[in-house]
Amino acid sequence: MKLLFIILDGVGDRPSLELDGKTPLEYANTPNLDVLAKQGLTGIMDVISPGVTPGSDTAHLALFGVDPFKYYTGRGPFEAAGVGLQIKEGDVAFRVNFATLENGIITDRRAGRIKERTYDLVESLKGMEFEGVEVIVADGTEHRAATILRGEGLSDKVKGNDPKIEGKEPYAFKALDNSPEGQKTVRVLNAFTNKAHDILQQSEINKEREEKGLVPANYLLIRGAGKVPKLPNFEKEYGLKTVCVAGGGLYKGVARMLGMDIIEKHELTGGVDTNLQIKFETAYEMLKNYSFVFTHVKGTDNLGHDGDAKGKAEFIEKIDKELSRFLPENYKDKLVIAVCGDHSTPCSFKDHSADPVPVMITSSDCLKDEVQSFGERACYKGGLGRILGKNLMGILLNELRLVEKFGA
Repeated sequence: MKLLFIILDGVGDRPSLELDGKTPLEYANTPNLDVLAKQGLTGIMDVISPGVTPGSDTAHLALFGVDPFKYYTGRGPFEAAGVGLQIKEGDVAFRVNFATLENGIITDRRAGRIKERTYDLVESLKGMEFEGVEVIVADGTEHRAATILRGEGLSDKVKGNDPKIEGKEPYAFKALDNSPEGQKTVRVLNAFTNKAHDILQQSEINKEREEKGLVPANYLLIRGAGKVPKLPNFEKEYGLKTVCVAGGGLYKGVARMLGMDIIEKHELTGGVDTNLQIKFETAYEMLKNYSFVFTHVKGTDNLGHDGDAKGKAEFIEKIDKELSRFLPENYKDKLVIAVCGDHSTPCSFKDHSADPVPVMITSSDCLKDEVQSFGERACYKGGLGRILGKNLMGILLNELRLVEKFGA
């Protein structure tokens, strides 16, 4: 048996007036998701626990059966691993945004959501060292990057400089304790950020961007500090040969740190412009050689953050179109399919919420419930009931016939 695990990032939502009181998932025309729902079990899921708003990083750990309260140190290590940095235990890693700074004020936290890779900008920031600490930088998708501090006497107990909204000055880096390690880390981050700003201000790339009427990517917002943890190996833990099909660095990073193989394709951008056809064609092909194929779609979350309810519904319809290849009449081998969100991103919030997410599991002989469509309110009536994210892997292993008996 094979398992296709599809996570639709931020797919959960709330009713919208512009969608006739429906959520984007309910409003969208999703015949394939609805067929899978009719043939399977549905429910709702508190990915961390009721009333707790999940981050994408902690959510994915929980969905893979890894306790985030035990293993999570910060988002930085996953971002660094996801963009291909060779991280080592003890490194302090951060997530980075290229941003626009004008007269000391952050005017765009994402520098216009840069579409081209920031490789050349990152190259100009390489080779820096402060107080014996090596600063290693790598570019990610769009405006994203990651950095590692490698050296002695460092701490991950530091607050970053990202104010999280435009129209403010960058925050001052701040140690969260009085340790010498925290103070040193703050000094290194200040020195690195100031030098990087000077270099980016003079960059020919940014001069060209401004000539084209684009905002410059002239500042680094750094946050998500974390010391690189040692995570369980997913394949050894569950006996499943695993692969990740994703575009976003964070999700590839979580998968890589759990020991999954990673598929790298430039068409998978981690944004709304990702090539969904290639993504799901790749997942289909991977099922030939892997027993667990994790497929991540980010665009639903992006549109939730943008508050674009109609755009989110339209994007869900594009996803649904690509799922027809996995319907029983088209896919003849034994296949378990799980579809869920990692968190809700209501368009009215423009951010994550603590709302539970819809979840669906279908296999050749699962005990079907009475739900006829895949949507938030429909799944509230499903046979799975209301579950926790940490329980999902056990339920999926049961469908794969891989659970061990508890007791005699």
